Amino acid sequence: MVKVLCLLKQLELTMLKIERQAFILHQVNLHNKVLSTELSKQIRVSDDTIRRDIQQLAEIGKIIKVHGGALSPSFHNTHSSSNDVYAYNQKKIIAQKAISLIKDGMVVLTTGGTTIIEMARALPPELHATFISGSIPALAEYIVHPTIEVIAIGDKISKDSKITVGSDAISRIRELKVDLCFLGVSAINLETGVSDNDWEVVQIKKAMVESSEKLVCLTISEKINSRQPFQVCESKKIDTLITELAPDDPLLNSYTRAGINVL
Repeated sequence: MVKVLCLLKQLELTMLKIERQAFILHQVNLHNKVLSTELSKQIRVSDDTIRRDIQQLAEIGKIIKVHGGALSPSFHNTHSSSNDVYAYNQKKIIAQKAISLIKDGMVVLTTGGTTIIEMARALPPELHATFISGSIPALAEYIVHPTIEVIAIGDKISKDSKITVGSDAISRIRELKVDLCFLGVSAINLETGVSDNDWEVVQIKKAMVESSEKLVCLTISEKINSRQPFQVCESKKIDTLITELAPDDPLLNSYTRAGINVL
């Protein structure tokens, strides 16, 4: 009887471990980067347990372990195929909607992320506009476009996010006044607005918001009504919200009622 109980307990722990790691993997794919401390709160287990789970997932190549958390391999690897990108088809739809807002002669400021990359790849070859970014992967896509001008925001590069961060980058952004800012979103809800889990990147995004005439947020619908630790901006700052859903989808009704243009 004792052996049976021990086996049942071991099975229960194994199942819990499988569930934990599945949750961690989903969060990494969804938000590109996760913090161990946040995962510990969400799953209600110790930091040590989360660290072990992250280590095991990293050893089999599912995630990339970094200080304080983990990264998505598709976000970290700029040469990932479409099969490696989470919600790839949804992001393609978002990209097509986004480029409909870009007109000749505009000055456009963008963050990074896999959705922004898809937008960059979908830009019409005849477009004449200026694109400004500190995202290394985004810049790599912009510079192969035949007719757009490209400006890089320089400073220290965050190896996790592959975007320039720091006081020099923030100062450069604050000198700008651009037509559109396309913001890749980690989490969004009406109460706390846009949020992220990388403090340095949040400071860059805050400066971008303030330097733009119009703010366009790009996100898959799975991130709608979610929240991360650090606020980027209040929801009233958002001019346009783009998801893969139809604008009249019930999930988006509250954003439309709040006065946000939903595409």
